[in-house]
Amino acid sequence: MASTFSRMLTGRKTAVLLASLGAGALATGYLVSDTNQAAHLERRKLYPPSADFPDLRKHNNCMASNLTPAIYSRLRDKVTPANWTLDQCIQTGVDNPGHPFIKTVGMVAGDEECYEVFADLFDPVIKERHNGYDPRTMKHVTDLDSSKITSGQFDERYVLSSRVRTGRSIRGLSLPPACSRAERREVERVAVQALSGLKADLAGRYYRLNEMTEQEQQRLIDDHFLFDKPVSPLLTCAGMARDWPDARGIWHNFDKTFLIWINEEDHTRVISMEKGGNMKRVFERFCRGLKEVQSVCLHCSYCPHKWRQYERFNLMCACSLFLVLKWIDMALKAGENKRASSISQDPRFSKILDNLRLQKRGTGGVDTAAVGDVFDISNNDRIGRSEVELVQLVIDGVNYLIECEKRLEKGQDIKVPAPLSQFRK
Repeated sequence: MASTFSRMLTGRKTAVLLASLGAGALATGYLVSDTNQAAHLERRKLYPPSADFPDLRKHNNCMASNLTPAIYSRLRDKVTPANWTLDQCIQTGVDNPGHPFIKTVGMVAGDEECYEVFADLFDPVIKERHNGYDPRTMKHVTDLDSSKITSGQFDERYVLSSRVRTGRSIRGLSLPPACSRAERREVERVAVQALSGLKADLAGRYYRLNEMTEQEQQRLIDDHFLFDKPVSPLLTCAGMARDWPDARGIWHNFDKTFLIWINEEDHTRVISMEKGGNMKRVFERFCRGLKEVQSVCLHCSYCPHKWRQYERFNLMCACSLFLVLKWIDMALKAGENKRASSISQDPRFSKILDNLRLQKRGTGGVDTAAVGDVFDISNNDRIGRSEVELVQLVIDGVNYLIECEKRLEKGQDIKVPAPLSQFRK
C-alpha cells in the first residue's frame, strides 16, 4: 500500500485533513521547507520520546485512548515523504481534549502516507471511531442506486428538512488546514470550472465569499445554505481560518436544492437538501448530482490532476474531486431536523439513538445545542455501509422516533429498540 501511495504522490508536498466532525489542530497549519523540517527533527532527537509524550490524562478522544508510550516511541521520529510527523498528526487531539456532544477522532493526517507510516496508531483509531471497521481486512462499498430506498417520505409534522451530504477532495493539493493560498485558489478554480458544466435542474452559479456583504453571508448561513465562519476552536486550531474568506464560496443550483461548498472543512462538500420530509427525492438528487459532477470533472481538459481509485475504501475520485479522505464524513451524512417535543426529554432518548446507530446535535452544527426541541438527526456510521444502506438506516430510525413521539403524545409508553449491528452480516 505504501508503494501505491508513493506512486500517487511522488514529487509533491501535501497535507490532508483526516479528522472527526470536530477536527482539532495541526501543529502549525503551514508547510515548512525540507531544510527547516530536517533541522527540527534533528533537534527533537536530543530528547527521548518519553520527554515528548503528551499529557492525555484528561482527554477524551480516539487518539488519546489508543496512543501509548510504546507506540509514541516507535513513531515519533518517523516522517512521511511530505515531512509530516506523528506530533503533527496528534496535535488536534492534544489541543482539544474533548467535546460536549461527540467523541472526536483527535488526529489528522498530513499526507496519505500517514496511514502507512503511522498505521500503528491510525488503524486502531479508525477501528474505534468506526465501530469495529478494520481498514486492513474490510472494504468499503459504494451504492448510488436511489431506487432501492423505501419509506422515504417522512411525516412533515415532525420533520422540518432533509439533507444528504458528503465531502470530496482534489488529489495532489493540500487540504484546507495546511494548503497555501495558491492551492486553495486552485481548488476553487478547478471546482468552479467543472461545476459550470452541470445542466438542467442541476445548473447554477458560484458565489465567492469575498464578494458577498456580511448581510448576504449571514442570510445564507441562517438558511443553512452556507457554512458558518470558522470561529469554533475545533476549526481555528486546525488552521481552517487562515486567509479567510479568500477562495471560499458556495455553488448552488437555481432551486437551492443542490449545493457545493468550496474550501470549508473539505475541498468540496456536496449537499442535496430541501425543506420537508421527502428524503427519497433528496437522495435521488444527491446520487444524480454526484454522478454528474464526477462525469464533468473526469472529462474536463483544464485540470492537471489525475483520478484514481482509493483501494482501501473502494471510493472513486474523478478529476480527483472524489477521493474521500475525511474519515468521519467520507461516505455520507444524511440528516433531518426533527421536532421532538416529548421524546427529546425522555431519559431513554440517548439509548434509543445509540441502538438505532443515530446521533443528534443542534441545527447550527456540531458545537451547538438544540433550540426549541429541534435536532439534527444523522447516521453515526460512515464506513462499512454503502450510501443506500446509510440513508435507509436514517429513514428507518427517524420513522421509529416519529412513532415514539406520537405514542408519547397519546400518553403511551415507548420501547428501546434492539441494537443494530454496524455491518451487514
